[in-house]
Amino acid sequence: MKNIFNSVGFISLLLAFSSMTQSAHHADPLLEAIKDPARNSAYAARDNSRHPYETLSFFNITPSMQVLELSSGGGWYTEILAPYLRGAGSLTVTHNNPESGAYSKRSREAFDKKIQSNPLFEGVTVVTMGEPLTPKSKDLVLTFRNLHNWLARDTMKATMLEAYDALKPGGHFGVVEHRAPEGSSMEYMTTSGYVSQSLAIEVAESVGFTLVETSEINANSKDTKDHPKGVWTLPPSYRLKDENRSKYEAIGESDRMTLLFMK
Repeated sequence: MKNIFNSVGFISLLLAFSSMTQSAHHADPLLEAIKDPARNSAYAARDNSRHPYETLSFFNITPSMQVLELSSGGGWYTEILAPYLRGAGSLTVTHNNPESGAYSKRSREAFDKKIQSNPLFEGVTVVTMGEPLTPKSKDLVLTFRNLHNWLARDTMKATMLEAYDALKPGGHFGVVEHRAPEGSSMEYMTTSGYVSQSLAIEVAESVGFTLVETSEINANSKDTKDHPKGVWTLPPSYRLKDENRSKYEAIGESDRMTLLFMK
């Protein structure tokens, strides 16, 4: 009888170990990248507003993909994407041309310094905006809150065409952007930081993309989109500083469209 109990105990131990092994094997690398304590704490504090797990999952990202992030800015998403893709995939990002103005120079220098000094960004390839990208080399192209900048510079169609050309056939293009009310004037969109969803879709389709799906992951019904300093009135910019800060804090970040296209 004692041998039976010993055998049962040993089998239970094996099952427990197997369960632990399977659990470790099925760990979610995307969630691990998002929860990494090495992330910028101010960036991580915005997760509840920007929903990186839900957003990147909607874009069907996997760790083995060749990914291009357009106009990576301060690297909010880059610091999630870089460690997530490091093992089996790759990450290329585009950033400002330092010769295109004082702001672009400061922004690019700060980003380059971050890339070089922070281990989270190990393995990231940085390409200056406007430089040629390798055709048909990417599985996924992403951009976050950049369409308004491209629209203001009259480069939205050209940049989307670059994204299209960089993708492999069947590859995807994921877009998150501040959403203007339908029927908004071009003047409003080029100055407020908001772009209508219909315009974003129209331009993407004009370069060859097919709309796959839209999502309300990043929607915010509290955003009235009529702020004195446009979208930059809201957090995290707070362009008005302390003026009506509690009001804009209660609204939260902008109402945003989330779009998935396919080549």
